Amino acid sequence: MEYLESRRGRVEERLEEVLDGVEPDELGEEVRHVVLSGGKRVRPTVTVLVCEALGGDVDTAVEFAVGIELVHSASLVVDDIIDRSELRRGTPSAWAEYGHGPAIIASDGLLGEAFALFSANERAMQAVSESMVELGEGEATELVAQPASEDEYMELARRKTGALFRAAAELGAIAAEADAYTVENFGKYAERVGVAFQMRDDVLDTTADADELGKPTGHDAAMERPSLVQVADLTPEEANERAREQSQVALDALAAVDADDSKAMDYLRDLAEFVVVRER
Repeated sequence: MEYLESRRGRVEERLEEVLDGVEPDELGEEVRHVVLSGGKRVRPTVTVLVCEALGGDVDTAVEFAVGIELVHSASLVVDDIIDRSELRRGTPSAWAEYGHGPAIIASDGLLGEAFALFSANERAMQAVSESMVELGEGEATELVAQPASEDEYMELARRKTGALFRAAAELGAIAAEADAYTVENFGKYAERVGVAFQMRDDVLDTTADADELGKPTGHDAAMERPSLVQVADLTPEEANERAREQSQVALDALAAVDADDSKAMDYLRDLAEFVVVRER
């Protein structure tokens, strides 16, 4: 566990350094509220672990890891506005704390800081840009046409959640200067982890305690937001089984990668198994 925490710690330190440089002070306060109020840091940790698994430059990976966390945080600000969610990670969401205008500006500011970190690497820019296109298309699709089948739900989950997970892993491989085949397999691994993560989120929204989860439960139903449990008419147990299937696809993709066995690979495998049993 110390191994994993040390990687997260490096990301956290660099996050704070980047956010400390944001001006003016009002914007700096808002972006710090968004990013430093908590979070699992799963995506940036994946970036660092993938780079380490391939023997790459971890300093570069940390820069990319911070960037993908800023992109993720920016997307959450918009999600909370769309969903009218007043709570995020146990604290007031950005719009609830500062208002809609400042929250939108904070989201833009986070994206600007993120792309400054990617700008020197063309492959990194492409990976993140593609993921943001997918994310935007997913958000837009959900607003105008909610999924009516399990297949449509899966495509939405791939775009809304899987795409940023994919980018996180691809960035780690790019930081290690990996070939296209390796980048693709790590991307597939992380995308399926992301989809499984979203499926488990849907189950937790149905079954978890709000205080333990750190955000309101029952929100999907209240907002008439498509949940796997509702769209596919599944029990929570059946939905968990679907998530486990995605986890196995992720593990298979990881097994196809030509990388030495290491602590980093062990943790990547553990993540694919953990996302389907997590309680928050």
